[in-house]
Amino acid sequence: MRTFAGIDWGSAAHATCILDEQGQSVAHFEVEHTGQGLTELIGRLRKLAGAEALRVAIERPSGLLVDALVDAGFAVVPIHPNVVKACRSRYRAAAGKSDRGDAYLLADLLRTDGHRFRTLTPECDQLRALRALVRARDDLLAERIALANQLRALL
Repeated sequence: MRTFAGIDWGSAAHATCILDEQGQSVAHFEVEHTGQGLTELIGRLRKLAGAEALRVAIERPSGLLVDALVDAGFAVVPIHPNVVKACRSRYRAAAGKSDRGDAYLLADLLRTDGHRFRTLTPECDQLRALRALVRARDDLLAERIALANQLRALL
């Protein structure tokens, strides 16, 4: 039996939903965005997938979580956040956002419309290093702006 996973990416925690071929929920859980949390996530996904290749839907095409999933051998399928937003009304009338609900929505989109989305291919090490440097530069730039704003407010 094939299973499908949806992960709602968060800066502090990641909500995860696993569905079977009929759309029934196999598991719902949340892990922290730490090294230990990512290790736990990969272990639980491997355990739930069994011998079959698990496809994982996520709203981001890059980042540490995506790299960890690709390195673990999962087929990662990025689904643009606008697609997820447009499909919310398909699942509930209020169309409100929740992490758990979005994880379910991502897994079900992968189950029903997975043939419409492209699976990520693993990146070379140089590209990963460049992405890490760009992320670090963006973080440093944001910190510099925040510190300049604090200094200006104090003066």
